[in-house]
Amino acid sequence: MTSTDLHLPRGAAAHGGYTVDIGPERAGWEYSGLRVVELTPGGSHTFTTGGSEWIVLPLHGGCTVRIEESEFQLLGRDSVFSGVSDFVYAPRDARVQIASGVGGRFALAGAKCERRLPARYGPAPEVPVEHRGSGTCARQVRNFAAADTFDCDRLIAVEVVTPGGNWSSYPSHKHDEHLPGEESRLEEIYYFEIDGPNGFGYQRVFPSREGGSDVLAEVRSGDAVLVPDGWHGPSIAQPGHDMYYLNVMAGPGETREWRIRFHPGQAESTGGYR
Repeated sequence: MTSTDLHLPRGAAAHGGYTVDIGPERAGWEYSGLRVVELTPGGSHTFTTGGSEWIVLPLHGGCTVRIEESEFQLLGRDSVFSGVSDFVYAPRDARVQIASGVGGRFALAGAKCERRLPARYGPAPEVPVEHRGSGTCARQVRNFAAADTFDCDRLIAVEVVTPGGNWSSYPSHKHDEHLPGEESRLEEIYYFEIDGPNGFGYQRVFPSREGGSDVLAEVRSGDAVLVPDGWHGPSIAQPGHDMYYLNVMAGPGETREWRIRFHPGQAESTGGYR
């Protein structure tokens, strides 16, 4: 892929009523997908999950999610910077309706899958929040659908908030090979929002093999970056503007797990993952 294919500025991946619509076909891979839908007050959106599992995650606002005969109320949040949100898991081969009286913006994190798991509600207070790193590498990780916190078939999804001026996704790391016990092969999407008008950040992806992915992108709210392979990070937030990103991952492994290898030179210089 070229750098143009990997960095999708706001609007570049809009399609069919979604402000972001990235599926395996668009990304050129097998599993991971992301959609973002914006609803006006009183608006609704209906979709079928097909062969994928999906998590409905409020980015702004609350909603009602109906999955077949089940109904879930999501309180949501004012913004991705105001705190953790509750969410709903929708299984494959289901019909889903999202309706919002107040309107809002909702992410659909998805992955092609085989098993059909039950629809479930994820309460915000049960989301593990990790304060990772220190100093200029400090950030907050919200592990709402990490491999060891919430049951999915293939989908792994987390949120990261990086304070203005800080680095995250550092040391650079990768997960593009199947090495049992050491590294899992996962396709990854980064979706960004920046706090405050005109804020921006930077995202780096660089080759782990000859001809691999290579991009340095200036990212703004609504942008996405695809990581089919390669070392990725750092993610750098502009001073004075906190940076949020939603990571959506999935891969072909028999075990759903997030195993990464760090860039050896960077890991040595920082003493490991911070």
